[in-house]
Amino acid sequence: MIGEVGRSPRHAFQSLGANLLAISPQTAPNSRKSVRQNALGFPILSDPHNDVAAAFGLRFALPDYLVELYKGLKNDLPAFNGDPSWTLPMPARFVIGQDGTILYAEVNPDYTRRPEPEDMLPALRGASRTAAA
Repeated sequence: MIGEVGRSPRHAFQSLGANLLAISPQTAPNSRKSVRQNALGFPILSDPHNDVAAAFGLRFALPDYLVELYKGLKNDLPAFNGDPSWTLPMPARFVIGQDGTILYAEVNPDYTRRPEPEDMLPALRGASRTAAA
């Protein structure tokens, strides 16, 4: 979840000159609530309709059985995201250099299997050395 991303590694990222942010399809008020509830030290940017996720090839439509499960659990994803599409992004992490080059990418369609934030540090260190040269 977003909350587990931002606590201790954030300081290591900042010491290497990196900024940490999240991109989410949830509405701006729900993003602000997530920042408050999880005491995040970084912003959550809004991705209405999962357009950014789609551009990265990460957007997927929930299958009908999951839509029904969500509805049965009173999880109103369209209201939470402000989008009637029943789509979500696959969890992903990227390190993007100042020149726009993707230096690290990790995507797993299984949202329960997420990489450790520390896995991005070698790419950040490399980018930091390159920028200093």
